[in-house]
Amino acid sequence: MTPDDDMTLSSLRPGDLSPELLSPAGDMDSARAAVANGADAIYFGLDRFNARLRADNFTLDSLPELMRFLHTRGVKGYVTMNTLIFTSELADALTYLGHLNAAGVDGVIVQDTGLARCLTEWGRQDPAMKLELHASTQMTLSSPDGLEFASGFLDLKQAVLARELSLKEIEQCVRHTDIPLEVFVHGALCVAYSGQCLTSESLGQRSANRGECAQACRLPYTLVVDGKAVPLGERRYLLSPQDLCALDRIPDLVRMGVKSYKIEGRLKSPEYVAAVTAAYRKALDAACAGIPVDEMVTARDRYALQMVFSRGFSTGWLDGTDHPRLTHGRHGKKRGAYAGVIVDSGQGWLDIRPEGDVPLAPGDGFVIDAGEDRNEEQGGRIWKVQRNRLFFHGKASRIDWSRVRPGQKLWKTDDPALNAELKKMREHLPEAVLPLHLACTGSAGEPLTVSCPEYGCSVQSAQPLQTAEKRPLTPEVLEQQLGRLGGTGFRVASCECLLPEGLMLPLSILNQTRRALVEQIQTARQEKEISVPSRLPEPFVLPALPEGAATPGTPPHLSVLCRRPEQIPSALDAGADAVYLDFEDLRDYAAGVEAVRQHGKSAPVFLATPRIQKPSETGYFKLMERAAPDGVLIRNLGAAQYFRHSPLHRIGDFSLNVANPYSAAILKERGNLDYLTISYDLNAGQVADLLRAAPPEWFELTLHQHMPMFHMEHCVFCTFLSDGASYKNCGRPCERYHVQLRDRVGQLHPLLADAGCRNTLFNGRAQTGAGFFRGFRHQGLSRFRLELLDDSPEKVRLLVSRYRELLDGSCTEARLIRELDVAEQLGTTEGTLRPR
Repeated sequence: MTPDDDMTLSSLRPGDLSPELLSPAGDMDSARAAVANGADAIYFGLDRFNARLRADNFTLDSLPELMRFLHTRGVKGYVTMNTLIFTSELADALTYLGHLNAAGVDGVIVQDTGLARCLTEWGRQDPAMKLELHASTQMTLSSPDGLEFASGFLDLKQAVLARELSLKEIEQCVRHTDIPLEVFVHGALCVAYSGQCLTSESLGQRSANRGECAQACRLPYTLVVDGKAVPLGERRYLLSPQDLCALDRIPDLVRMGVKSYKIEGRLKSPEYVAAVTAAYRKALDAACAGIPVDEMVTARDRYALQMVFSRGFSTGWLDGTDHPRLTHGRHGKKRGAYAGVIVDSGQGWLDIRPEGDVPLAPGDGFVIDAGEDRNEEQGGRIWKVQRNRLFFHGKASRIDWSRVRPGQKLWKTDDPALNAELKKMREHLPEAVLPLHLACTGSAGEPLTVSCPEYGCSVQSAQPLQTAEKRPLTPEVLEQQLGRLGGTGFRVASCECLLPEGLMLPLSILNQTRRALVEQIQTARQEKEISVPSRLPEPFVLPALPEGAATPGTPPHLSVLCRRPEQIPSALDAGADAVYLDFEDLRDYAAGVEAVRQHGKSAPVFLATPRIQKPSETGYFKLMERAAPDGVLIRNLGAAQYFRHSPLHRIGDFSLNVANPYSAAILKERGNLDYLTISYDLNAGQVADLLRAAPPEWFELTLHQHMPMFHMEHCVFCTFLSDGASYKNCGRPCERYHVQLRDRVGQLHPLLADAGCRNTLFNGRAQTGAGFFRGFRHQGLSRFRLELLDDSPEKVRLLVSRYRELLDGSCTEARLIRELDVAEQLGTTEGTLRPR
């Protein structure tokens, strides 16, 4: 850093000058493992408001002890509050934030925009609120436009990018924002965009946006094309990606300026945390020093990564689109290290052809991969090894040898010796010392000044600096002498020398200066420790919201979302007040707009943006503008930024995750939105709470739909219906085939592609909120929506007309549901609106 830089030494915080290795901690053993192996920070959850409720997690009572443990070793602690917050939970969530701040937590990772806005305002109102705000990957930040939109109303200190971005796209984000960016570098990949997966909610009322993901992506599915099942052999796990391993991409990310390097795994073992943290510590240190990664990361390190947890590794989306590489479909759970191919076998033994350099020893666990279902796979433990022949001991191996065949694969799933090694790695904690970042200034004839900005301390030498005759003070000498801190609980992490060359100071005076500085820092630290838990910040008072103006007598408005051009006339004929178009090819939007206007009914037409916007995709928005619609249905924060000053009408869609009145208020204000679609995570009671807390005229409710479950960068069409790797060479099977996925209970779910070649898997059963319609009308809600899927014009006419009659009072809820069921149109359920 030069004196001309905007940032001064006094404004620097520890860690600003170097990348951050961020490790997961599902419990205290994992926290210790992370610290012992070089994590700069850990992230963890509490028993509420966190997306990993199945982890052991921590409690408010245990927080002060945990934070003392971390801070005395120079490690930061971030709490995940990465779920949507319902209206009735806002007060509790704010109380949580106050307790986190009092316990000394460094930052909080937040999904909900309403809670994030409240924390931003709280920090501005009360200096005692010091929690850093980090945007969770659940906020679905995937473009510079989205980052710009979020930073316009949130005081973000860090933002986690979507995992689907390539290195090139990450670099574009880094270049166009001042927000320090965080990137996932290792661990499980969700097949769906984080914050956009509604599968668990749709199939089992267990919302991923609420920390209850059921991992339906890890289950087998059957590919059904034009009504016929496609034989794929052992490839049944169509939505289960391999795990991310970006060890060899760390130098690229460091060069770009990525700040934080995040390891997934709050549900993983302490041994996993130890092994992965140790490997990425080496990779990050190597990259920062300009050393090739392989000079520090050994083959043993890479082997340990496979053994602690692996479904097979890839670089995810970092190297760009290669769908088959990401998801091979052969298994959905941990495999370990690939050992080789079986070439012969007999009762109690088998011969293998090793592939790779995986050690095999007595006691090791293994599994035979014969392309079977997970529950049918055979495995056990090795008894003896002779060259490439493995022997197994009696019943302990649990193998039916008649099923073992040459060509089957052998995977090593457990290594007791490595487990013991990793257990030791997680127990050897570093000395509890705090890092200090020092700066030395002065000139000839003036005292030497040594300052420590993070503690606000500064001391001057008892004698002035003099011109050196023999041994001048160099940066190395200063760091060596000031670094003699044994037994003090501190260490010098950096020492910046801003002295002119050729000056000296007796070492005795320099040592005296060091001791005086340590005394100051110790005093400041004690005062800081005493002040942290002394009081909570002043309670945050939720700002008042506008009073509602709508009344139950406001005429009901029916919008119909069409996904095919031929659905438009039927929707308008049957009583739609407005039409939303959501076409796969955005080039068809202009014709769709014209079709609505030529129909003769004066109904506004809105165009839906893609659900995700990545860097360099603003061209989609320009194409939509050229189609000259009346308005846009905005599905991502990048679109909200692009259209916020547009003359077009703007409606925020469900994917903006409006779950409470403050997320609604800030998105409506910041995006200049006319209306907001209520999040699909809310049940009927929670919708009612929202309508009581905010003006009902702000909102639109989707009353009928096929739930869009998985929204994925992964393309099933390309992976399993072509020989290509991306849209460039796949042959566009999405345009030729009608594709469904059959789940384990036999339900068929339609699959569609969008303009960005992203896939959405829709629930095969439609759901309706018709049973709650009258209650919502009584509360003043007047805007309702139907979303069509692949319905024929005849079905559209029946469906829309029945809902039109429901809204107008000439059809009861019971009749609507009964008639649609009898006609076997779509199948209706109460879906996610039903109380849980």
